[in-house]
Amino acid sequence: MSDHDDFTVEPVEGLPEALPEGERILWQGRPRTRTLAREALGLNWVLGYFVVIAIWRTAVSSNTMTLTEAMGTAVPFLVLGTVAAAIILLIAWVQSRATVYTITTDRVAMRIGAALTLTLNMPFKKIASADLDLRKKGTGTIALTTVGGVKLSYLILWPHVRPWHMKVTQPALRCIPDAERVARLLSEAVETRVSQPVLSRGTPSGAVAAE
Repeated sequence: MSDHDDFTVEPVEGLPEALPEGERILWQGRPRTRTLAREALGLNWVLGYFVVIAIWRTAVSSNTMTLTEAMGTAVPFLVLGTVAAAIILLIAWVQSRATVYTITTDRVAMRIGAALTLTLNMPFKKIASADLDLRKKGTGTIALTTVGGVKLSYLILWPHVRPWHMKVTQPALRCIPDAERVARLLSEAVETRVSQPVLSRGTPSGAVAAE
C-alpha cells in the first residue's frame, strides 16, 4: 500500500502512473455531490439548525408583534441557512470533482484531495475485507479494512473514510452510485486475483505456488 503526492499530469485519470502490463481498469467513479454533502458534511443538520432557530425567533417575536412581523424577524436566519447550505454543496462538489476511485484487476486506488492531492494504492492482498453501507436510490459507501500494519491518517483521508472509525482508519469509496454493483465487482475481482496461481522462484519443478 502506498500514498503518492500527485502534482504531475496523470498518465491515466485517477492514477499516478500507467498501468503495468496485464492490469486492467474494471471501474472508476466518484462521490455523488448531494449525497456527500448530506452524509459527510452534515447538510441536513445545518439546514435543520437554521430552521429551528427561525421557528424559535418567530415564536419569541410573536409575543410583541403580529405574526407577519414576527416571521420577518426569522428571514435573516433562513438567509444564513441558505448561504451555509450553498457553501457546503460547493465544498462537496469540489471534493467530488477532485476524487477518482479506481478498481483494477489488482488493486483499489483512490485519488483524493482538493487542495493537497494524493493517491492511495491498495493491492488486493492488503485488503482484509470490504463493508457495504447501502442507502436509498442505490447510493452507498464501501469501507475497506486494510492489513499490514500501515497506519492511515483519518484527517488526511477525510471524507474518504468510514465515519467515526478513528482508531483504525478505514479508507472508503464514499457515496458512490450503484454501490451494490460496484461492491460485487470488487468482490469478484479480489476472488479472481487471489485465486490465480503464479510460478514462484525456488519452487520445485512442476510445482505451482499460489500468491
